[in-house]
Amino acid sequence: MSNTSYYFILWILCIVPLIHSLTPKSPIQCNKTICTLENSYGTWNDRKTCYALNVTYPTTEQQLRLAVSHVVQNNLKAKIVTKFSHTIPTLSCPLQNNHAFFISTEKYDSGIEIDAENLAVTVDSGVKLRELIDEVEKNGFSLVNAPYWEGVTIGGVISTGAHGSSWWGKGGAFHEQVLEISVVVPASKSEGYAKILRLDSHHPLFNAAKVSLGVLGAISKVKLSLEHRFKRSITFNFTDDNDIENVYMDHANKYEFADITWYPSRHTAVYRYDFRAPLNASGDGVFDFIGFQANSILVPESVRGAGNSKGKCLTASASLAFKKLTANGLKNNGQIFTGYPVIGYQGKMQTSGSCLYSSRIDTSCAWDPRIKGLFFYESSAIFPASKFGDFIKDVKNLRDINPQNFCGIDNYNGILIRYIKASEAYLGPSEDSIVIDFNYYRANDQFTPRLNQDVWEELEQMAFFKYGAKPHWAKNRNLAFLNVRQKYPKFNAFIDAKNQMDPQNVFSGDWSDEILYGKELVKFDGCALEGMCICSEDRHCSPQKGYLCTHGLVYKEARVCRLLSTSVNTDSL
Repeated sequence: MSNTSYYFILWILCIVPLIHSLTPKSPIQCNKTICTLENSYGTWNDRKTCYALNVTYPTTEQQLRLAVSHVVQNNLKAKIVTKFSHTIPTLSCPLQNNHAFFISTEKYDSGIEIDAENLAVTVDSGVKLRELIDEVEKNGFSLVNAPYWEGVTIGGVISTGAHGSSWWGKGGAFHEQVLEISVVVPASKSEGYAKILRLDSHHPLFNAAKVSLGVLGAISKVKLSLEHRFKRSITFNFTDDNDIENVYMDHANKYEFADITWYPSRHTAVYRYDFRAPLNASGDGVFDFIGFQANSILVPESVRGAGNSKGKCLTASASLAFKKLTANGLKNNGQIFTGYPVIGYQGKMQTSGSCLYSSRIDTSCAWDPRIKGLFFYESSAIFPASKFGDFIKDVKNLRDINPQNFCGIDNYNGILIRYIKASEAYLGPSEDSIVIDFNYYRANDQFTPRLNQDVWEELEQMAFFKYGAKPHWAKNRNLAFLNVRQKYPKFNAFIDAKNQMDPQNVFSGDWSDEILYGKELVKFDGCALEGMCICSEDRHCSPQKGYLCTHGLVYKEARVCRLLSTSVNTDSL
């Protein structure tokens, strides 16, 4: 480790004990004439303002039904909005036609009913994931799988296909734990303009509602399966990345909650050895993932400010060393990391998000838009398991051209590799799958090119077009959703269910219509810089700054914006 990396780690260690956080602000802000909706990052993919005439906050299922009834009776459009608004695309944005309404589930969050005999729990859709986990654990039960990030609501999780990681049992997708769903949908005048559908696994609409994208109606209640409370044992093995393409399947088959984090520029893979431990095993560990801890505002600023490849590689090395030193946030007995394995109850090991709860003004979640923190894209691709090894080989070939080009994503969290099983949900994967996530720099100005922009564009296009990966519904830039209809065998069945449940398109939005009905991306000057299109002409990039449209280096069919004019001085990140 270099001296600079050593002192960078010491600096972080000095800051971490002082950390408390700015709690996230409400995603909905209203004045006397209009309400606007932001996501938790402060900016949508298209950078446009999402607005509606008003917002209502139902607290019961009946109030939710009345809210939908009001919308239908008055020929309005509506979208359901959660407390966190943690999606990247504009799934929760209604049609922008000056006749739209927000219905927030922020205050519809009190109902948690445990059925101990049948190992099930029924919750209001606005219940926060952490509150649900704590309640079931307190009563001697566990949710088997959940997303890694706890800043979500139950309705939001199942609307978008959010997941953890597992090929065991029902798999890593949260919607596979769903037993019943109640949905408020538009109805006739004689039915009061809105009605509640109770869907169980035998209902023909159930598999549409399991991953609904918020376009079928307003989710009211969700019934989930439980298991008796259990413990997990986690060890992270930081090692070389030589064999990922050969061992990724065996790794998932051997460990129930396996994942892999790959840092390509560092030639490092971190294998998660994660399995159930006996309930009487010693340990009260916590997984407080570093990326979701409250950060001093100086830390995300320093990551974002490392402006060239050399600077980014320096911070990537320091960040990786710090993660290894602190076990990525694992804490024995809830305090500090003292050694592997870390054993703790499922409720404390599956999901985290401690930056949500503290209150000091000098710290925040790293991506909070109120500070000059992390502002990034997040690409998430779902691969058929059989194709994933070849994708890894292609990425290694791209990396080996110049490993420094990959330091940008290694500054964040490298490439996270997780596992989900085949699903009966119409918009879930039809076969056992591998999911990757990677974050990378987004410029404050939409027409500013980024350092090594072509690398991330080639990686993105390689995943979604060469290997046919499916996009995660709540993440990704717009281009990832091109031709998404062809990737789901039961996509037309989902459209049929939508037409049956919401024939008036009350819950439609501009963006959801684009992906559901295959609207082509509109091209304009600079559109490829933010993934709003794939470049076919130089003007779609930034020719005035030397970025021209050209082919990929490994995936030749890719069309990317690359810095080709060395006479142009650019400090793009």
